[in-house]
Amino acid sequence: MTDRDKYGPWAVIAGGSEGVGAEFARQLARDGVNLVLIARKPGPLEETAARCRDLGVEVRALSLDLLDPEAVARITASTADLEVGLLIYNAGASTCNEPFLDADLTEFQKVTDLNVTRMLELVQHYGRAMVGRGRGGILLVGSLSGYMGTARHTVYAGAKAFSRMFAESLWLELRERGVDVLELVLGVTRTPAMERAGLDFDVPGLIVNDPAEVAAEGLAHLADGPVYVAGGNAARAAANSAPDRARVVLESHRIIQALTARAR
Repeated sequence: MTDRDKYGPWAVIAGGSEGVGAEFARQLARDGVNLVLIARKPGPLEETAARCRDLGVEVRALSLDLLDPEAVARITASTADLEVGLLIYNAGASTCNEPFLDADLTEFQKVTDLNVTRMLELVQHYGRAMVGRGRGGILLVGSLSGYMGTARHTVYAGAKAFSRMFAESLWLELRERGVDVLELVLGVTRTPAMERAGLDFDVPGLIVNDPAEVAAEGLAHLADGPVYVAGGNAARAAANSAPDRARVVLESHRIIQALTARAR
């Protein structure tokens, strides 16, 4: 049960239309937290918003592209009259999966803008208000990709590693100011986006998580920052943190090749 007194009455969810984001929305709505849902595709966004309204909460749905330079200004203007007690940044994705030397830097800039720049802008905006009230929570959705280098994810993996270090540092700064910070690290999760990508979820030994379960873990562990590895992936995260980086990266590379074989 989400603590509405601490993390309410409103939550902002960036990437709140499908998969894990939609599950965050549904579970928070069930607990009586009003929602601001942000996503690029209006169809899935409105469907999730309608389901959450049916649970008895207020919902504002903002269909926008976070890569738009005016996105944060639109979000903050649309929530200026709200007391936001929880920010969930679930919008990170890899928008360019080409080998680093084969793509234009402007395409990789989109990866860092989505996974780093917009995250920082929203965290600073809502975090300042939370500190002023002496309560609140910031949940950043991370990835096991941030624990090792990955071919075709040169920039994305680095951005996810940054996100984890940022969460740990922010947790230190805010832990005595009433604001909880958590990086929720996800492994392979059966989301609509991952299914559209054509991943092979049947790789032997691969842990495949359900969006509802990992979202529930994140909300349950909001106060247990700075990092929580969801879905039974803690052992993999620990193994991928070993000092023999060549071994870690090559072993992970073989698993990822099998996972993405159908998509290539």
